[in-house]
Amino acid sequence: MPKRFRLTRRFPVAMTEDGFRRLKRFASEAGLDEGEALSFLFENFDSVTHEENLTHRLRLFNAELEDRKR
Repeated sequence: MPKRFRLTRRFPVAMTEDGFRRLKRFASEAGLDEGEALSFLFENFDSVTHEENLTHRLRLFNAELEDRKR
């Protein structure tokens, strides 16, 4: 039997404009709202990410983070 989909947590999220646009596009393409799309991504995180790519992208993001905050 499938798990019941309940949104049990709400939290304020700060996102970049690029990140939010990409989330909205993904959600629209998948037929989900943004909250459902985030739930899907995090519930299936290990299977939707490539560990080596994730590590590399995270390093790049962190290296640029201070400049992006200005």
